[in-house]
Amino acid sequence: MEALKPDPVESKQMAHNSSDECEKQLNGVSEEMDLLQIDVDTAEVEDRPEREAAGFSKNVLRKQRHWERQLAAKKSKRKEEKQRRKLNREQESDAGADNPQLTKRVMKAITKERLAEAQSTGLKLCVDLSMTDSMSDKEISRLAGQLRRLYGSNKKATRPFHLLLTDLREDSRLYRECLRMNEGFLNYMMDITEESCLDLFPPETVVYLTPDAEEALQTVDADKVYVLGGLVDESIQKKLSFSRATELRVHTARLPIDEYMVKKDNAKNFHSKILAVNQVFDILLTFCNTGSWTEALQMWFPRGKGYVVAPENSSPLPVSSSQT
Repeated sequence: MEALKPDPVESKQMAHNSSDECEKQLNGVSEEMDLLQIDVDTAEVEDRPEREAAGFSKNVLRKQRHWERQLAAKKSKRKEEKQRRKLNREQESDAGADNPQLTKRVMKAITKERLAEAQSTGLKLCVDLSMTDSMSDKEISRLAGQLRRLYGSNKKATRPFHLLLTDLREDSRLYRECLRMNEGFLNYMMDITEESCLDLFPPETVVYLTPDAEEALQTVDADKVYVLGGLVDESIQKKLSFSRATELRVHTARLPIDEYMVKKDNAKNFHSKILAVNQVFDILLTFCNTGSWTEALQMWFPRGKGYVVAPENSSPLPVSSSQT
């Protein structure tokens, strides 16, 4: 007996119906799973403690404030570097205008001659490096960079200082970092010694510059030896350089910031008179060249410190007759 063969049309229709039915079932399961997922996610959001959201918000705000402080510091540093480059270009331009025929080699020789003369007759300035043992490696590295910039400013000066790095031991971290970071450090035209400033000069001639001194510096005297504390202190320990000056029993003075500058309102309510070694040196150098604390402070006091030159202090002070 011959078996009945299924109708091809009917078979195709049944397969199609079966496929549709499976698809509907799968879609139904998928929709149920989606609803379940939504319910679970909603439950998790609803169950989250409000204090967690508040903590997250505080963390975001703290990071935002930190980012803003970093951005402001970078802007201030860029502005300061821009001023320094502008001043250097002006000095080089003036030198080139006065001596258009001078080559770089000749200018280098003139610079070397000026520095050599300063070591004999220039105003004396020591950087006291006796406090570096209390500094971190990062602070040591920053100080090495500041010494490089200080020497760079002195090289470009028309009347450079006689520079001395005192209390700098050859086995110290700072000495090794200066060799690593500062190309040609051993050829710098300055005196580098392990002795202190009192080993080299009489105590009555020494003036230690510290922001905690009561007396403001008014003039720079050729008969005096000025000392800057070689210190980078990110932990902001109080009166370290003043304590060092007291230990040495020498006269102290501060830059006349209170006399020539006023606090500027800012969003962070931040005001500081603590300057890097090279910044103090640039202010001194400019004052010696111009006789004006107003000009020196306006040019080199960092804007980010929250101070501006007072408008009424616009006339320059007379340079001491003993200055050379």
